[in-house]
Amino acid sequence: MKSKIGIFRSIALSTLVLLATPIARADEKPLSPEFQEIKITEKLGSQVDIDQLEFTNEAGSLVKLSQYFGSKKPVIVVMVYYKCPGLCNYLLNGFSNSIRTLEWTAGDEFEIVTVSINPNEGPELAVNKKATYMQRYGRDAQNGWHWLVGREDQIKKLTAQLGFGYRFDEASNEFAHSAGIFVLTPEGKISRVLYGIDFAYRDLKLSLLEASDGKIGSFVDKIFMFCYQYDPFSRGYAIYALRIVQAGGVLTILLLGTFIFGFWLKERRKRVGA
Repeated sequence: MKSKIGIFRSIALSTLVLLATPIARADEKPLSPEFQEIKITEKLGSQVDIDQLEFTNEAGSLVKLSQYFGSKKPVIVVMVYYKCPGLCNYLLNGFSNSIRTLEWTAGDEFEIVTVSINPNEGPELAVNKKATYMQRYGRDAQNGWHWLVGREDQIKKLTAQLGFGYRFDEASNEFAHSAGIFVLTPEGKISRVLYGIDFAYRDLKLSLLEASDGKIGSFVDKIFMFCYQYDPFSRGYAIYALRIVQAGGVLTILLLGTFIFGFWLKERRKRVGA
């Protein structure tokens, strides 16, 4: 009987994640309206006060958030809490699997900052989580994926600036929150929000290219970025037809110009030879 209940809970969880709404177990009372309204509010273009916000890293050192910015690399911010019994684990598992599909590595082309929303969690939990996900990621990203804890006032300031809604539910002794990641520019501005618990290769790559303003990636990657545009309805990137037409027009002009120049050069050589 318990196994069947677990299956139903998993199905319910997946549905709620896709809708980006707070989770609730089947054996709990329905959440009050204030909890049901928890969501991610997009604040694209807003500046996060990276120079003012302070957290404690997995090594137990007090650091400013700005420590992870300013190196011309985009930064992915993931808001979770380390003792979360459900949604956070699904998100971290899905996210780590997703970034493994990229040819880029955390610490080289981009940074990841994971922050706990639970002020009662300490660096010992952060270091354990880091060890788990370094192994799952399977790459040398010790200096590229950072795990932070912090005081409640700092957590509230960061979540408010990001637009990440959450509440503590005393009845269940858990936090209710949505699922998603925030892609920030190297200067700390919110560039894109990706929703859910796993992320398509195309969406991850394009959001990082977009946040870096084309400063990472190859020439082919930049062409790839040019041909896609973020679609707020599907919450992902889709081919932008006008850009394809523009690119095709430029290519046609280049080919025609090359042909004309080649023909002119050939005729000129004939005249000189005569």
